[in-house]
Amino acid sequence: MARADRQAAVAEIVDSFNDADGAVLTDYRGLTVKQLQDLRRSLGANANYAVVKNTLAKIAANEVGISGFDDLLTGPTAIAFINGDVVEAAKGLRDFAKANPALIIKGGVLDGSILDAKEVAKLADLESREVLMGKLAGAMLASLSQAVYLLNAPLAQAARLAGALQAKAEQDPSILAGGASQDSSTGPVAAEEAPVAETEAPADEAPAAEEAPVEEAPAAEAETSDEGEATEA
Repeated sequence: MARADRQAAVAEIVDSFNDADGAVLTDYRGLTVKQLQDLRRSLGANANYAVVKNTLAKIAANEVGISGFDDLLTGPTAIAFINGDVVEAAKGLRDFAKANPALIIKGGVLDGSILDAKEVAKLADLESREVLMGKLAGAMLASLSQAVYLLNAPLAQAARLAGALQAKAEQDPSILAGGASQDSSTGPVAAEEAPVAETEAPADEAPAAEEAPVEEAPAAEAETSDEGEATEA
């Protein structure tokens, strides 16, 4: 391979690593051309499955800062550069390997960390992003429902209390007056007591009016007796 072609091939692998959300390395030895085509179709737009030279892949890995990659680059190598849901792509590769045992998953790279074959298998056993997002959305909705209930509960209690007070006020309007009803009740009592004082005053004066004639009666009799005596004289 010419030097320019070599550099172009390395640059292409570097771009694939930089653009990918993850990568899975496989040994495709024993697969037919048709099986490789079927594998590419099964992965669809979620991954770009490319056969690479190990030496060029090592150079590209070093350029993007991936260390510990050399042990995976043995034998024929094809890399699935995943653009999207890494878990979904890992599931596709696992399922294809079960149906076609010639495909061997050697390991992978995720967030700059090297994964061995067992870790890739565990990754494939995880739930897909769509399922996880659905569960997360459900949990968030449940939390929001609980929050709405907690926020609305005091309002509902206040509404029930207001309704009870209104019903009570309809039965006894004095409840709405509160403490002022007791103050206002003292007014009529004072008003009722005032006439009592006025009625007692004439009662005290009445005897004086009756006693006056009693005192004047002897004086009149005395004058009459005096006049009688004067006549007789």
